[in-house]
Formats: sequence, structure tokens, C-alpha cells
Amino acid sequence: GYEPTPEEVAIHLDLTPERVSEVLRLAQEPVSLHAPVGEEDDVALGDLIEDGDAASPVESAAFLLLREHLEAVLSTLGERERKVVQLRYGLADGRARTLEEIGRIFGVTRERIRQIESKTLNKLRDHAFADQLRGYLD
Repeated sequence: GYEPTPEEVAIHLDLTPERVSEVLRLAQEPVSLHAPVGEEDDVALGDLIEDGDAASPVESAAFLLLREHLEAVLSTLGERERKVVQLRYGLADGRARTLEEIGRIFGVTRERIRQIESKTLNKLRDHAFADQLRGYLD
């Protein structure tokens, strides 16, 4: 009973020692992302893995500013206009609604909602904050 070296295993399996080492490395026991690491075990392994989908601090700050500007612009609208825009573009819950869905909510036709949306968007284009909001499109 001794543990053979990767070179010895490679000879018997007709593989390179590098390939044997790679297979052995892959066959190791899995490690939990919650496993503590560091001298004081105060950090989990998963905390050290970068989240590629996470927004950078600059992106987060820009998003917050956009949201503030958008809320400022929307606050100048009437309640019905504001609600139509929020529903149409999913500003409240991330789910954009169709003209038909919004019409059912308000008890009017989708054509009436389209008219309200069109009038509201024209109003927003002429708003003082419109230029600030356009800057976010770049």
C-alpha cells in the first residue's frame, strides 16, 4: 500500500503525467462556496468569486441618477399619464404592458391608451429634464 506517482499511473494507462495530474485534480472532492477561508475564517470562498453580472460601482451610481431624474420627470405628469408610462415601459415592476392590458386596467380602449401615451411622450420630450435623460442613452 503506497500511493503511486502520476508518472507511474501514466505509464500503466498510456497517458501523459500531465493528463493524469489533471484528472486527479478534477476528481478531488468538491468544495462548498460557503467554506470559510482566510486566517480567521471570516470570509467564504464564494465571496472571493467575481460576479460577472454585477454592475460596477459607476454603473450603479449612474442607474441611481437615471432613476432619480426619471422620477423627477414623471412627477410632473398627471397621475393617469404617469401610470400609463410606468405600465407601458415596465418602470414600476420591470414588466412592460401592452396597450390592450393597460386599457383593461383603466377601462378604456387601447386606442385611447395609445393617445394618452403619445401625448405624454410629446410632453416629456419638451420637458426641461429631457436633455438630462437623453444623456443616459449614450
